[in-house]
Amino acid sequence: MNMRDTVSYLTDVIERGEPNQVVTANPIILMTGLDNPSYMKMLRDAELVVPDGAGLVWAAGYVGEPVAERVAGYDLMHELMKAGNSRGWKVYLLGAAPGIADAAADKIRAMYPGIQIVGCRDGFFKDEEDEAVIAHVAAAAPHILLVARGANNQDPWIAKYKKRLGVPVMMGVGGSFDVLSGRLKRAPKLFQRLRLEWFYRLLQEPARYKRMLILPKFALKVMRDKENVTK
Repeated sequence: MNMRDTVSYLTDVIERGEPNQVVTANPIILMTGLDNPSYMKMLRDAELVVPDGAGLVWAAGYVGEPVAERVAGYDLMHELMKAGNSRGWKVYLLGAAPGIADAAADKIRAMYPGIQIVGCRDGFFKDEEDEAVIAHVAAAAPHILLVARGANNQDPWIAKYKKRLGVPVMMGVGGSFDVLSGRLKRAPKLFQRLRLEWFYRLLQEPARYKRMLILPKFALKVMRDKENVTK
């Protein structure tokens, strides 16, 4: 689905009130799934997986199964806020470093005054605190739960507690709170058009370089797999 169809689909999901997990997939997430069977099961069990990463858009086209368009998680988050602004949707922000979710919530309130922020909490909580977090989210009864804890634990965490959380749209958003709050800048349009948004992020956070080493491995795997299929 393209962005418009995705927002329409999720609007229907919210109106029906059915718990849905949305994974904003990129090459790193996909490669993690290929290396980890339980992670792959989580991806397969998610109600919706969108092509967030430019690498996935390239790969889909390269193997002859192109997607409609890139559906970036940060943009999808804003499109959902736009759709919910006139509907009074309730949103819960969970994740990022202390203070970041609150700053992001303030920005949402300013940009989309019709959105009701019903909860904020940073992502630095231990496993033994899960019960308290789940109870707080469930009591707030949001229409959308945005989780920014990093791909290794945000999406598996949502999958583990999806039914108990009972939120219509539960989406992992990675570093979106950092960008929305102003702590980080999003890549300029030129970098986005050139599919180099990952490189701009790396310039801002050099410590991410180890994760980025997966990208060439992903590209090689896509090319090799296509060659094996066509032989």
